[in-house]
Amino acid sequence: MSVSEVFILGVESSCDETAAAVVRSGEEVISNVVYSQIATHQPFGGVVPELASREHLRAIVPVISKALDDAGKSYRTIDAVAVTQGPGLAGSLLVGLSYAKALAYAAEKPLIAVNHLEGHIHAVLLEERQKQNREMQFPVLALVVSGGHTHLYLAEKEADGWVYHNVGHTRDDAAGEAFDKVAKLLELGYPGGPIIDFLAKHGDPSAVKFSLAQIKHRDRNPQNRHDPGGLRVDFSYSGIKTAVLRYVETHAMYPAIEARARLTATGLPPPDALLRSCDRSTLDLVASFQRAMVNDLVSKTLVAARQHDAATLLVTGGVAANSELRETFERRAAEEGLPVYFPSRQLSTDNAAMIAAAAYPRFLSGQFAEAELSADAALRLR
Repeated sequence: MSVSEVFILGVESSCDETAAAVVRSGEEVISNVVYSQIATHQPFGGVVPELASREHLRAIVPVISKALDDAGKSYRTIDAVAVTQGPGLAGSLLVGLSYAKALAYAAEKPLIAVNHLEGHIHAVLLEERQKQNREMQFPVLALVVSGGHTHLYLAEKEADGWVYHNVGHTRDDAAGEAFDKVAKLLELGYPGGPIIDFLAKHGDPSAVKFSLAQIKHRDRNPQNRHDPGGLRVDFSYSGIKTAVLRYVETHAMYPAIEARARLTATGLPPPDALLRSCDRSTLDLVASFQRAMVNDLVSKTLVAARQHDAATLLVTGGVAANSELRETFERRAAEEGLPVYFPSRQLSTDNAAMIAAAAYPRFLSGQFAEAELSADAALRLR
């Protein structure tokens, strides 16, 4: 086997997607299978951890089998098994980790533990390698923004891998969580991010003025104080959720919300039907909310880039699929002479191809997991 022909089976189950993929040498996706639990969690407007674990148990075997079949591989012909160790929901992580450990042991293959957040970063690197873009200027600043995470990492190259310093994070709610909660409040369906992105195009983003928290005091969590130069740029999104709620209350929007609830009670309607259910006030509110969120994410990321002399920006995670976020980052980063890279929308959300890609440098350096490996719901990226 040559180094250019390393086939790694990735397994991802950190939240509500059961995923498996086979990736060759960190740069070619041979198969990529994702089983989504959206229909299960939709009635609740968010992920229910107990239900997520149960769905992973049902899906893990057929998903992995399909990923291997699609790739023309078997348990014996892959070279390693990579699995998400954390962060994520403990019960969900345990399903994927337990199966991956058993599979690696039975097939006598090395097991590689991967941090879910680094996986999102490698989703970008994977696709850039496919475009023959193999050299990035360092330091790299990566914004990982999703339903459960909003982090800024300063990355440097070290041997075959990268080392990371957390230079910003959300103090309360993740950006994707704010999108989901606002969509739930307005009875727009779940997941909220894609729905709000669609509806925002039909509203006036300047109709409602929102202000986001500007955090200037020191981080009280000692685990987050190790960063170059002590410079941090942090986020907070609990306040804007409250501001949306107050706007709804003071503008008598509940009758329209209750009418829309009847429309979405049996499942998410087609986009056009959902659009017709929204009055002008709702569309303007949604557009203004999204504009405020996007401006905050972009502005603070660019502040951090200037503070740390970043040479390259990466924006990844589920919220990176948002069209306004991408357009705004591309425009404003270009104004500052910074290249910015995103994953495709398919690899923005949770998937196992990113886990297999992130495992490849560890395979080359022999960083294999011990038999005692356990899930870590609060795993930090270093």
